[in-house]
Amino acid sequence: MATEATASSRPHFPARAVVTAGMPYGNKNLHFGHIAGVFVPADFFARFLRDRIGEQNVLFVSGTDCFGSPIMEGYRKLTEAGEFSGTITDYVRGHHDNQKAALDAYEISLDIYSGSGLEPARTFHAKLTDEWIRRLYERGVLKKRSTLQFYDTQAQTFLNGRQVIGHCPVRGCKSEKAYADECDLGHQFDPEELINPVSQLTGTKPELRPCDNWYFDLPAFRDALDELMDEWDADPQVRGVVTKTVRESLVAPVIYIKNELRESFDATAEKLPAHTVHEPQGNQASFSVEFADWEARDEAREVLEAAHVRFRTGKCLLPFRITGNIDWGVAAPELEGVSGLTVWCWPESLWAPISFSQTALATSEEGRYSSTDWRDWWCADDSQVFQFIGQDNIYFYCVAQPAMWEAMGWGLKQTTPVANYHVLFMNKKASSSGAIKPPMAAELLDHYTPEQLRAHWLSLALDAKAVSFSPKPYDTSVSHKDKKTGEEVLVKDDPRVVDPALKESAFLTNIFNRLARSCFYGAAKACGGKLPAVEASAEVAEECRRVTLEFERAVHDLDFHGALAGVEEFCRAANKRWDGASKAAGDDADAYVAALADAFAALRTTALLMHPAVPAGCELVAEHMGFAAHDFFSWEHALATPRELAFALGENPDEHAIVELPPRFDFFRKHESQYKK
Repeated sequence: MATEATASSRPHFPARAVVTAGMPYGNKNLHFGHIAGVFVPADFFARFLRDRIGEQNVLFVSGTDCFGSPIMEGYRKLTEAGEFSGTITDYVRGHHDNQKAALDAYEISLDIYSGSGLEPARTFHAKLTDEWIRRLYERGVLKKRSTLQFYDTQAQTFLNGRQVIGHCPVRGCKSEKAYADECDLGHQFDPEELINPVSQLTGTKPELRPCDNWYFDLPAFRDALDELMDEWDADPQVRGVVTKTVRESLVAPVIYIKNELRESFDATAEKLPAHTVHEPQGNQASFSVEFADWEARDEAREVLEAAHVRFRTGKCLLPFRITGNIDWGVAAPELEGVSGLTVWCWPESLWAPISFSQTALATSEEGRYSSTDWRDWWCADDSQVFQFIGQDNIYFYCVAQPAMWEAMGWGLKQTTPVANYHVLFMNKKASSSGAIKPPMAAELLDHYTPEQLRAHWLSLALDAKAVSFSPKPYDTSVSHKDKKTGEEVLVKDDPRVVDPALKESAFLTNIFNRLARSCFYGAAKACGGKLPAVEASAEVAEECRRVTLEFERAVHDLDFHGALAGVEEFCRAANKRWDGASKAAGDDADAYVAALADAFAALRTTALLMHPAVPAGCELVAEHMGFAAHDFFSWEHALATPRELAFALGENPDEHAIVELPPRFDFFRKHESQYKK
């Protein structure tokens, strides 16, 4: 077994790992999408890594994104309406506390959940931000640009990003909302490109006025990003949606013009910078004009606008804005006499996981982590950072961040992005700021247990496609008409309709539960409250090893759905084998104990592998099997049967006692609302 456990064919895991789970905005509580699409998958992987490489070698960090215009705007509206009376920090802290409570309720095992503007992380984050911006400036990749910003002449104030709304100018974008310089699908553009801008303060059309800000020279890193995408294409841990999305921006700057405007364009073409015209293909309604760089394209835009030639821009790398002039933000250092600026929330949210790591390490009890130097986690060759994100944020985490990591020259290791597709709600995209409101994460716990939802969300295979979450209690579609009354019966009220959100929990509450109860009640009856006195059969022990190694490979490749499907199939087979063998044993005590030994081996393996998904129930299994959680779930003994584990821990397996199980005990319970009254 020792040879197999260290076989070269097994996947490699880092000596230390950081797991991040994005940063929820500080102006809202968590809806189910935050938990289902990011936090539960990240927690699954963090828990697995703690079991696999040791909890002292894993750092799972996240926190509230405390700054930025969305928070300012939410606070302004509530205070003006008389619905909130505290400071903006109080406003953010209230949402932070609610977010933390929801994460705790779902058993999300973060090492730290702080806030970029809340102590204890606030001090660390402000210091790192100052160092970061000065470093970019010293490295020559921070450029001062005088750009146009929206100004509300009626309110007599500059407008922050979320106080302006219009239509996205990027060709092909289907965003329903675009703000001053980005749309809600993550496309970046200059404010002057926004179509039909409207001030959220007064409803008037704002004008553009110049102001100085600092920008990161992102276009300078196009070649480096191209090379990184080649590496990620070959990396099984990086999902195809990442490189596909990033490469959409690693293209030459282009302007698109409708075919009917060709004559007007031709009359202006000689005034444009050097360019190449690409004729429309097939039934395309537009031709395109390609330029050498974004600056030439910007020059061309001015010429075309002066000639009244309408156009749309395509995606490409643009300078990445670092600073702004809103009040509620992390202070930016004074550079070249430019002072009073704050940092745009997106850049500082990219390095916030580092400041959260610094905070967690600095405030931890002695010996909690294998190193308290943040560089050993973010820069060392034997470390790896896994960042769980939604597909909307790929541009920031997989374009802007890798380029900044390279530019800093600190030896920061390029992180492994784990991007999930959208979790839909009733087959439609839901957003707390959109027309379709998703249920809040805390609200769902009125109908389901945390482990039921964790198991269901992990089964959705969001690595492959957008999938709908369709909980029956929220399904107001019509199931059928009542034959007697003729009234419509909604799905949520129809007892004949199975709740799709309970498919996976049926495995927990039935199959997994039944195998565990069979083992402990059987051992109490036949083994005197101890482990079976014989070893599991060679066939069953090998099957346990097989499923464990397959699980390890699938999780390494970030295929959580596939990993858990394999465990469920294994447990179902083990439960069926127990049913058959225990019945066939009849009055043969030795045959019954042998069947129990096989069942215990399968139960130990199932609990070990399911632990990252449904920790509470699995830890009850370990407790009743008589092992400390640290010993039971450590992958140092992952391929060991219960008797082998006891021996490895220095015990006599024949004397290892199990904990008596109360009558009708459930390791995995249904939600109270699911029991028949």
